[in-house]
Amino acid sequence: MELSDLIQTSQVENVRVHCPFKPPMIGTLCVSSHHLLLCDASVGDRDKREDIAELWLLHCAVDKVEKSVQNIGRLQNTENGQEMDVESGSGTVTLRCKDLRVIHMEIPGMEETLNIARSVQALSSLDIVTLSYPFFFRPPGYSLGHGWPRDTMENFYHKMRAETDDWRLSEVNLDFKICPSYPAKVIVPRICSDETLQKAAAFRQAGRFPVLSYYHSANQTALLRSAQPLFGTAPHHCKHDEALLNAALMEQSSGFIIDTRSAQEAKQARNEGGGTESKSRYRNWRVLHRPLERGHALQDSLVRLVVTCYDPSIGMTRWLSKLQAARWLSHVKEALSTAGLIAECIERECANVLVHGEDGTDNTLLLTSLAQLILCPESRTMDGFQDLIEREWLQAGHPFQLRCAQSGWSQSRAQQESPHFLLFLDCCWQLGRQFPRALEFNERFLCTLATHAYSSEYGSFLCNNEKERCQYEVQDRTHSLWGHLNQPKERQQLLNPIYQENPLVIWPSVAPQSLQLWAGEASCKIITRYLLYSSCFCMQVVYSMYTAAEYFGALDTLSISSI
Repeated sequence: MELSDLIQTSQVENVRVHCPFKPPMIGTLCVSSHHLLLCDASVGDRDKREDIAELWLLHCAVDKVEKSVQNIGRLQNTENGQEMDVESGSGTVTLRCKDLRVIHMEIPGMEETLNIARSVQALSSLDIVTLSYPFFFRPPGYSLGHGWPRDTMENFYHKMRAETDDWRLSEVNLDFKICPSYPAKVIVPRICSDETLQKAAAFRQAGRFPVLSYYHSANQTALLRSAQPLFGTAPHHCKHDEALLNAALMEQSSGFIIDTRSAQEAKQARNEGGGTESKSRYRNWRVLHRPLERGHALQDSLVRLVVTCYDPSIGMTRWLSKLQAARWLSHVKEALSTAGLIAECIERECANVLVHGEDGTDNTLLLTSLAQLILCPESRTMDGFQDLIEREWLQAGHPFQLRCAQSGWSQSRAQQESPHFLLFLDCCWQLGRQFPRALEFNERFLCTLATHAYSSEYGSFLCNNEKERCQYEVQDRTHSLWGHLNQPKERQQLLNPIYQENPLVIWPSVAPQSLQLWAGEASCKIITRYLLYSSCFCMQVVYSMYTAAEYFGALDTLSISSI
């Protein structure tokens, strides 16, 4: 398949483009295989201008294409005085981007308008990994392989091995046959054989058996993650899975299992073969249900938020009402409070924790990564945070290609899309706002990650798991985002100038007055629009997001003793 076959019109003159935070541009619009380009005709001598105004947009960054055209006009023929139909119409193509920008293009000619819209729509909706731009991107001065790999499991294990010998690095999944969404190597209890792991994997959804996510050296406790057990409608058990979890307790007498579904949802999952750990079989583990929204519900929340923030016609009261109905801040609150609960179990109760939901690739990873950010000072550094994303999101099997296929502009029912990674970055921003000196990276870094997760020139966020990245030779054929961001010039712009290392646990507040809607900088905001005029101060009015009972009953952190 040739991408050029999808381009119906490759170039149009005298196109006017309106981009956020930039003056209107008029110039030549070009459609290439991967980009939409506009060179501003008003810049004059290009050799004398460094700040050339232009549009340079990846097709994969477009979330939605809208078009409108005007009727064909009737003009008079100057030779015979008769009227005739001529193609004097024009049209507008509106591009709603995954980073939530809105770009308007006024194009002369109806046919050109329709062709441009069809071309961008076709090129932006391609789902063929090897035809994506990272496989063609070759920036000068960069060599393939730079920045790969990032924090392999071996590096993480060797750091942990200095603290304990109770765990080992297993290659049971070296060929990805045991679990397609796990990395080739995983960390498991030392006393568990690979045979035990294989049989435990058969008892967990998609083969995602319990593995180590984080080791808290301060009190020798561990954070694990997995998928749900497969008990089925006629309950059966797996002694190997039970042995694996008992071995994971190490010297602790008991541990906690955080199920990201409600008790009712876990019970209903049994009708489809799933379920949650039973008290009779896992006597040393206590199950706590902390339901978090996922899938369509979370995607719909983002869509509602975007629609609300880009509606300039609503007044203050209605804006706040629609903001509350979107429930995005409620998701932020639940994620932070549950992560705080996990951290409390580990830090204050000195107990091991296992986190899982249904498949263990979305809310599970959201919670384990947030818990590490709360507990571990190293995770709050620039390098440590990159390692955390690599280990807990990319290597752990979050399906970025499916989840980030569309952003907040899609009005159609979500298929596999869900903004879990965007929710994670929002929670990180909340932590950075509550603890301004605790994070070595700044807001711009979070916005950059959000942008590249949805559309990127680099291969770091391609595919759905490590197996697919190996299959498409991503490390050998594309550039690493980390290699780019860690260049001295780029890195300097992403650092927090007031960062000060904090060896303590940072306990997030989930009280209503502590959470705000992430507006972001004007140049890189992700969650909401460049709010119009007086609506800006609505960001402070977060009290309306909760009922009075929730406000007065909110705690800075949840207490395990209250469960």
